[in-house]
Amino acid sequence: MTEHTLHPLILASTSTYRRQLLERLRAPFTVIAPDVDESALPGETPVQLACRLALAKAQAVAALHPNSVVIGSDQVADLHGEALGKPHTHARAVTQLQRMRGQTVIFQTAVAVVCQTQGFAQTELAQVKVQFNPLTDEEIESYLLAEKPYDCAGSAKSEGLGIALLARIDNDDPTALVGLPLIRTCQLLRAAGFKVL
Repeated sequence: MTEHTLHPLILASTSTYRRQLLERLRAPFTVIAPDVDESALPGETPVQLACRLALAKAQAVAALHPNSVVIGSDQVADLHGEALGKPHTHARAVTQLQRMRGQTVIFQTAVAVVCQTQGFAQTELAQVKVQFNPLTDEEIESYLLAEKPYDCAGSAKSEGLGIALLARIDNDDPTALVGLPLIRTCQLLRAAGFKVL
């Protein structure tokens, strides 16, 4: 038996972006939506929120599948210490991008790997500093109508037209901004005994 069949891999997420990223590793996996309240706790920082939710998602699914290796992830846009989540509506997306224009926003992307039978649970954080261009209201409106990124923290898809909103990206894990830091994910999977290659 291979490591993959000994410990099946599960992605605890409904995000199509994370699913597409995990497919790059070419390991078979299933997707299960975690039942987790994503509301921030009083006084919780963006880093604390991202790390707590990534672990909570993985733990929620691992509790139902204790023999599996479960990946959970969460991303929070951090504007000077304030957490900006998914806008869900056009009006909120406009407000987010107006606030972020000309600013440096840190996208806090956490990933957690849990395997209950092994007693393994670890979390890693990938921080991506993003400098936004000084966008005009017309540019913001044009972008949002074209891409409708209402399910993305910070209202921008860097892997799509949203790259035009940005002046600079500074990070050490290229997939982190899209939603799943694969370098750190691979490190955690290896630590959990999952054969990546």
